[in-house]
Amino acid sequence: MTTPNEPTQHQPASGPLPVAPGMFPQVPDGQFTPPSAGQFQPPPVPKRRASWLLPTFIGVGAFVLLCCGGAFALSLTADDKKTDTAAISTDASAGAGGAIVASAPAAPESVAAPSTAAVPKPATTTAAPKPSEPKGPGIGEKVRGGDFEFTVKSVKCGISQVGNEFLNTKAQGTFCRVSVTVKNVTKKAHPFHADGSISAKDGSGREYEVDGEAGIYGNDDGQGFLDEINPGNSVTANVYFDVPKGTKLKTITLDAGLLTLAEDAVVTL
Repeated sequence: MTTPNEPTQHQPASGPLPVAPGMFPQVPDGQFTPPSAGQFQPPPVPKRRASWLLPTFIGVGAFVLLCCGGAFALSLTADDKKTDTAAISTDASAGAGGAIVASAPAAPESVAAPSTAAVPKPATTTAAPKPSEPKGPGIGEKVRGGDFEFTVKSVKCGISQVGNEFLNTKAQGTFCRVSVTVKNVTKKAHPFHADGSISAKDGSGREYEVDGEAGIYGNDDGQGFLDEINPGNSVTANVYFDVPKGTKLKTITLDAGLLTLAEDAVVTL
């Protein structure tokens, strides 16, 4: 039997369950004390892999790939060269037999062929021909010189002696004989003397005077030596120039005189 106010057996207790002393310590409100080491066991921490392993594996793999790939590429290049050399040798041997002629390997398409366009040559400019000097009157033509009209009739060089076997003169070099005709074209008489009035030049510009002694021996009546020529009359005389051997005269000049403004008469030989 049960007594009043006595808890009935097997009846759940109302209110909080009893706690064994020391099982859960009572903590005042607002305070928390971490459990001691013996109360709770922390979960195991997973081990972390070393941070240097992954880069090391990547570097080793790249090195192996480069080494193997380079060796493979070199082997392919060597095989290509051997193949080209064998092909060229085969073509050359076939060409020696007369069937096929070896040809050089074609240039790569990437190499640009040299331009075959013709390079324009610079225009060559030729100097304009120098205008030739006007040629003066020649042999047989009449030229006015002062008071006289002057004509050269003939020229002969290579004369070593003038005169005869008894009366003569010899040239230092050689004589050039010039036959001239002088005509008075004024209205009064004028004297003419070849020595001092007539001169000659060669191609080098050297000037020669008349040899008066040769003129005396080379004219029958002394023509050309102090001749007094009346208006309209003329005198033909042989005039001599003593020049070096081999000399060729270029011009003959008749001096117009110092007392006149007229130009000298020049004949080109």
